[in-house]
Amino acid sequence: MLRSGVRPFPSLEIVPPMSGIRKEELLDSIAPLMEFAPRYINVTTHRDEFRYDLQPDGSFIRRVVRNRVSAVAVCAAIQTHWKVEVVPHLICGGTPAYETEALLQDFKFMGIENVMALRGDSLTGEKRFTPDPAGYAHASELVAAIRRFEQENRADFCIGVGGYPEKHFEAANLETDIAFLKKKVDAGADVVITQMFFDNRVFYRFVDRCRTAGITVPIIPGLKPVSTARQIAMLPEAFSIDIPVELTEAIRKAGDDKEAVYRLGTDWCIAQCRDLLAHGAPAVHFYTMGKSRNITEILKACF
Repeated sequence: MLRSGVRPFPSLEIVPPMSGIRKEELLDSIAPLMEFAPRYINVTTHRDEFRYDLQPDGSFIRRVVRNRVSAVAVCAAIQTHWKVEVVPHLICGGTPAYETEALLQDFKFMGIENVMALRGDSLTGEKRFTPDPAGYAHASELVAAIRRFEQENRADFCIGVGGYPEKHFEAANLETDIAFLKKKVDAGADVVITQMFFDNRVFYRFVDRCRTAGITVPIIPGLKPVSTARQIAMLPEAFSIDIPVELTEAIRKAGDDKEAVYRLGTDWCIAQCRDLLAHGAPAVHFYTMGKSRNITEILKACF
């Protein structure tokens, strides 16, 4: 994902679209961002959900529900159309080891050289993450499995893992969370991409503590601009992050002026990005959430 001696660059993360969309629609939604030459595009993976269908005899049958296009299909479409590097996500949740190996075989076949190894989220309704009985419980185990696959199949992957500047919501404290991150790096991870944050000081402190803990791989900051007033409540709830008082108060004062809220969020993210680049960030990763207008503005202002 990173090459020495190159200028800082943007990278993008997209969510596979809902099933039923045509390939051309997906590509059209990404096209405005491609003029900024992102080094790579991350494609998230979502574990299968389930529903229970009532049968005539009163029993229930559990059926798999797959509402989104697969990450493999999205990667193939992007890779073919733009020749840009894609980074599919591999997750522990709901994935037995044999399926992980099958995906790695597909990636090798497609010429994909970068992957993100993540534990993944809990199922809807689960209070705590439950690993697949035939899979991996932690991202560090998944990283180690990818490295074993390489040795057995003459493959070579650059492996990214997630980092949490404000700690993962399940970790007791930041020190413990950084210790878990070091396990992932020790298992073979090459780069860390962080969860979104809105205060760069939090990121700089996180990097300092990671270095003190012996984590030496590149740490790429992840950003997402606020685009609606609703996100002030939604993002902290969904991702266990803080949004600075200065930004939240400005958005509240904007009230129902949607364009003003959009402008505040975009300008805040531009300022974050410029500051990160000034402090030597090798890249900045953007969580697009399927939107391109604000990301396009930020890339134009910073790159």
